[in-house]
Amino acid sequence: MNKVLITADRVIAGPADQVTVDGAVLVESGVIASIGTAAELDASVDTQVPRLRCPGATVMPGMMDCHVHLAFDAGSDPISAVATADPGELSTAMVERAQQLLAAGVTTVRDLGDRDGLTVALRSSIDSGATVGPRIVAATAPLTPHGGHCGFLGGEVTTDDNIRAQIARNAAAGADVIKVMASGGALTPNGPRMWEAQFTPRQLRLIVEEAARYSLGVAAHAHGTETIGHCVAAGVRTIEHCSWRTAKGIVYDPAITRRIVDNDISVCRCVSGDWQLFLEQMGPERGKAMVEVIQEMREAGVRFIAGTDAGVPGARFGDYVGMLEFFASLGFENGEIVDMATVNPAHALGLSDTGVLAPGMRADLIIIDGNPLIELGALRRIRHIFTAGRPVTK
Repeated sequence: MNKVLITADRVIAGPADQVTVDGAVLVESGVIASIGTAAELDASVDTQVPRLRCPGATVMPGMMDCHVHLAFDAGSDPISAVATADPGELSTAMVERAQQLLAAGVTTVRDLGDRDGLTVALRSSIDSGATVGPRIVAATAPLTPHGGHCGFLGGEVTTDDNIRAQIARNAAAGADVIKVMASGGALTPNGPRMWEAQFTPRQLRLIVEEAARYSLGVAAHAHGTETIGHCVAAGVRTIEHCSWRTAKGIVYDPAITRRIVDNDISVCRCVSGDWQLFLEQMGPERGKAMVEVIQEMREAGVRFIAGTDAGVPGARFGDYVGMLEFFASLGFENGEIVDMATVNPAHALGLSDTGVLAPGMRADLIIIDGNPLIELGALRRIRHIFTAGRPVTK
């Protein structure tokens, strides 16, 4: 279908306050050709152009998941599942996981760590039309010290020369972004603890500078409060997790947050659909502290971007909206949450052709039953999905 006129009760063009009641979107050759009221476009568009009429529905930009691991299986031991998997079987599984995300209305994903460049290969297959799936922004192998967090993915570095060489390899492999494991993480046994720094401030600056040589931004996995500060000073583009941990518990630093806002750094909190169980496991005191910190960051003006960490234990690929519901539980307004899933990620990832519906933009859009600005659960009721103007069969 090369051309189609879509009409619905409303069109959320993006940001979320840009709504056309009884709206329409004309899609042609993979891009948005026009947007306006249904009456205007129905009258001006040739009657031979197919109409997709969606009463009771909302047309909006496709959603984005800014933190996934397509090579992980969301099981209890994803490390073994990745490290020992046959490349062919793993590639097939990654296609299925990507399609689960697409079926949930996610038309763009940022994969922040895989092995052997498999995500780049999948990206190429999707871009060529050979495989159906969401648009992929790929990091390839994340940088980490020897024995560090996720070292099994092949990005271990020790010296400055190692750092330069690994970034060069990632860029040559087709990376869209450089991922650095700036602090430890819970996934890697016997690795540094979550709050412990894995790189010095100087090394982080080197990573950002080297990435810039290839016109690539840096996404920093950073749990520790001190490490978050180092990442901000180094000039990373996004901070993943940003959980403000120390050996003594959560310690929030408003001064660092001010620099996050001033430097236009986006934060991906990496919340999966099983967040209620996660809060329960944290316990009342730590869970309360985590929630309060997110609320303080919101009040300070931090730009949040949606990410599920899909693939790590318990983070399922098909439950994207569950993550959004976490923010609703904290008092975020529905419009804020829709922007967190659309406009904000496009800005953070440097994708100037998506995130909103406007003439000339890539036709990544979803059509859902109901109005997500009133009922967030409407995002689960997807009627139609278009990626680069191609309708997706669910």
